[in-house]
Amino acid sequence: MNHPLKGKVVLITGASSGIGEATALALSAAGALVAIGARRVDRLADVAKRASGEVLMIDLDITDEQSARDAVTATVEHFGSLDVLVNNAGLMLTGPIVGADTVEWTRMVRTNLLGPMYITHAALPHLLNSKGTIVQISSTSGRVASAGGGVYSATKFGINAFSESLRQEVTAQGVRVVVIEPGFVDTELTSHITHPAMRAVAQQLAESMRTLRPEDVADAVRYAVTQPHHVAINEILVRPTDQAA
Repeated sequence: MNHPLKGKVVLITGASSGIGEATALALSAAGALVAIGARRVDRLADVAKRASGEVLMIDLDITDEQSARDAVTATVEHFGSLDVLVNNAGLMLTGPIVGADTVEWTRMVRTNLLGPMYITHAALPHLLNSKGTIVQISSTSGRVASAGGGVYSATKFGINAFSESLRQEVTAQGVRVVVIEPGFVDTELTSHITHPAMRAVAQQLAESMRTLRPEDVADAVRYAVTQPHHVAINEILVRPTDQAA
C-alpha cells in the first residue's frame, strides 16, 4: 500500500467533524502521524478509532492564542517534529450587515482569521525546520462576496491575503503554503447559521445541487501535501459541478 506521508507529522484543527475529520482519516491512511484538535474532544476519540495510524487528540480552542500554542507544543513533544499544519476550524454565521448581532462577527473573526494566524505563528519555527507545508481551508467566499455573507467573506478574503503574504516570506526557505477554496460542502457548517432566512437559503442551495463531500476536500489536501517538495500547489479551487457561482 502506498504511504506517501509515512513518518510525517500533521496537525489538523477543527478535526471533530466534516472536512477536518475526513482530512485526518485521509492523511492517516497515507501514513502520517496525526494530531487532531477541536473543542469537542469526545468526538475526536471516534475519529482516532477509525484512523489507520497513530493519532494524538488535543483539546483545542482555536480562538484562544495560548490554546493554539499549546496544541503545537503538544504535537511536537509527542511526535518530535511538525511537517504539515492544516487550518480547518471554521464558523459560518451568515446574515445581513444591517441589524446584525456583532457578537457573531467577533466569533467568526476569532475562529476563521485570528485562530489560523495564532496557530500558524506558533507552528512556523517547526515548519521552517522541517521545510513543511501549511494548508489553509478557505472558501469560494474568499473570492466572491455576496449579500448576507459580508463578514464571513471578510474572514476568508483575510485568510487568503495572510496566506499569500506568508507564502512570499517563507517559500524561499522551503515552506509551502496552500490555500484550498471549497464551494458548497455537505457539512454541519450551515447548521451554525442563526438567521432564519439565511439558514433557509443555505438549505435550499444544498437541496438544489450535488454538493461536495468532506472527502472531496480531503483528497485535495492529500494531493497538495504529497507533491514532490519542489512542487508547490499554492491554490486549489474546488466547486460542486452544479454550483455556478
